[in-house]
Amino acid sequence: MDKICCFLAGPSLTVGKGRNSKGRSTISYGFSLLKGAADHPIEDYHVAKFIHTRDQELGLFAIFDGHLGDSVPAYLQEHLFTNILEEKEFWNDPDTAIRSAYEKTDNEILSHSRDLGRGGSTAVTAILVNGTKLWVANVGDSRAVLARRGEVIQMSTDHDPNSERESIETRGGFVSNMPGDVARVNGQLAVSRAFGDKSLKTQLRSDPDIRVEDANSETELLILASDGLWKVMSNQEAVDLARKVKNPLAAARRLTLEAFKRESKDDISCIVVRFKA
Repeated sequence: MDKICCFLAGPSLTVGKGRNSKGRSTISYGFSLLKGAADHPIEDYHVAKFIHTRDQELGLFAIFDGHLGDSVPAYLQEHLFTNILEEKEFWNDPDTAIRSAYEKTDNEILSHSRDLGRGGSTAVTAILVNGTKLWVANVGDSRAVLARRGEVIQMSTDHDPNSERESIETRGGFVSNMPGDVARVNGQLAVSRAFGDKSLKTQLRSDPDIRVEDANSETELLILASDGLWKVMSNQEAVDLARKVKNPLAAARRLTLEAFKRESKDDISCIVVRFKA
């Protein structure tokens, strides 16, 4: 994986690229992370790489969007995929393995809250097995979108407090739009599922929604991004823009800069994976 730090007049970007090295198809990716306007270090982290294990090739891609500090997303970057692949059932039942690893990782974060702090993180993860099977899981509002046969498929679920109000209230919490105009759990957190957030954990869930799709000759690209992009751009707009740029690094960079241009104030992180038969 190539990683490049690029400092421009205005926004500062961290970008990088890579590709797979096995099989008859070429799958390449690029990523771009842009710090938001808030007066603190960037709280978005990512994973983008191909690995080989058990004679299998796995593409591992993730966006982790932290809040109240970067300790939890940094922990996820280091440990979540490791925990998934250590699950004995991964090769036979990826769905069960991913759910188990998400729960295990959240418990680890909570048990280390003294060191990691009181913050949390959303996560969207994608595992591409031998370039043919794609598993996407998420908690929170980072999102994965797949383009195939000219259609746009949202592979993840945005976990908005309003959409999961019943679950939050059953757990003893409440949803309020005060302060501000965004629905928040107990008036604090604008997502209903997250890793960490020990003070809200009795009201929050950390179990992921999971979706699996085949990657075939009609699969064009996969976009993973934090809500800093999706707040100002629709799925279709993101795909349309990325389709125009063959180089996935350039596409990821263009998406983050376009979100910045549209005055997104949050950190903006994006991975573009391009499939080519």
